[in-house]
Amino acid sequence: MNSLVDYEDSDSETEDGGRPNTPKVCEACPMPPVQLQPRSDVASPPLNLDTLGGSPSFGRDISLKYPTYNAHSNTTYKGHNSAMKASVLPAQKRPPPLSGGVVKPYVPKRLRQQQSNMAAEVDIDAPVRSDDEMSQSVRNLYRVSEYLGPHLHMKYGSSGIPKRVIFQMREHTGAVNRVQWCPVKQYSHLLLSASMDGTCKVWDAVDSGKSLCTLLCHRAAVRDAQWSLCGRKILTGGFDTFLHLTDVETGKDLFTAKNECKISAVRFHPLDQNTFICGGFSPVISAYDIRMGKVIHVYRAAVQQHFDLLFLAEGREFLSTTDCVSRDSADRTIIAWDFATTAKVSNQIFHERYTCPSLALHPKESVFAAQTNGNYIAIFSTQRPYKINKKRRFEGHKVEGFAVGCEFSPDGTIIVSGSSEGNVVFYNYHTSKIIRSIPSQGSACIGATYHSVLPSLLATCYWDGEIRVWE
Repeated sequence: MNSLVDYEDSDSETEDGGRPNTPKVCEACPMPPVQLQPRSDVASPPLNLDTLGGSPSFGRDISLKYPTYNAHSNTTYKGHNSAMKASVLPAQKRPPPLSGGVVKPYVPKRLRQQQSNMAAEVDIDAPVRSDDEMSQSVRNLYRVSEYLGPHLHMKYGSSGIPKRVIFQMREHTGAVNRVQWCPVKQYSHLLLSASMDGTCKVWDAVDSGKSLCTLLCHRAAVRDAQWSLCGRKILTGGFDTFLHLTDVETGKDLFTAKNECKISAVRFHPLDQNTFICGGFSPVISAYDIRMGKVIHVYRAAVQQHFDLLFLAEGREFLSTTDCVSRDSADRTIIAWDFATTAKVSNQIFHERYTCPSLALHPKESVFAAQTNGNYIAIFSTQRPYKINKKRRFEGHKVEGFAVGCEFSPDGTIIVSGSSEGNVVFYNYHTSKIIRSIPSQGSACIGATYHSVLPSLLATCYWDGEIRVWE
């Protein structure tokens, strides 16, 4: 019996000018040729329910949803009632990995049957996802990035100015208040974002530009979020007055507390990841101990609210910025606190009548920067009495009421700032001059942050909910 499809073994073109290995249809049969699908060289490991916490849905008040990707439409589907926009394809493709594919281990038939039975017992209302998709999502969280891996053992070079956008992520439906790279270098392909749409997302912002998971623990806008020192937990605070500490890999809520007011800033202690401070629409700043599950320190100021918090070196002191602007402009705009005794170290730091929506610590020198609503960045000493540097001021961008952030590059040579006009502005730290300003592409740029391993990789977030990664 003759085969309906005939294949040629030669790598050259066929006599009729066609491409090699093209299936031919038998003239006696009108059936279309069989389309063969290429095999993938990388196989996903089997489902591990112990790692996933036993169920795709984690608790009543908090859940972690892993997206399912359609290979044909590039659309991200969510199993939650929040509406998400479609993912955008990366602007450029990363170079191929240096190593080969992962070999799929052998799994006995009995173990496969047990896993199938356990998977069938999960919540029937949860979105249907295949074992490969779920295991792939978890594996993508904590792995060594194929692009980042070769750079991990290299010394950090001088920070550069990015030239082009490589990823544009548009799944948030509200303004993005903060973006932060994972502090653990081997996992620094992970980018955390906190949004006014009430969600936090973890992105693969180095290899693919895809959202890996979404934290849905808040019922209102998430004003601030921060990675723990180990890179496995995320602390969030929002306008629903709740604090949540979430295990990223399992989705479990490790700590929950209700604050007295809306929260605008949360910060881990730099030496103790079991302790953090939070402040917001209140004259009170609270320090929590996660192990004890309660407030251990209270810091009171005669102000209406706090904008930002910043721990100084070794965490013995921290700074807070407030909304207090009066005739006595030197009073309470920036306050220094003793962390252990709750005493005010100084409230006579900033002597101009502008509020400061954000603070940043220099990675090498004993100085910190304060973003001001006077459309400039001021530099202060971290040593008492926290004297301002009057010879160095970074002007050329606008703030105009937005909580625009600023940050130093890892080598301390560049200050990068967002702008209410949407520009991303780079300053030379030593000369205070603008190195480059990336033009506006729409809404206000709220924040920008340099990568800790790749010297020219930068993430920016915007008021319209977009996140861009530059290189």
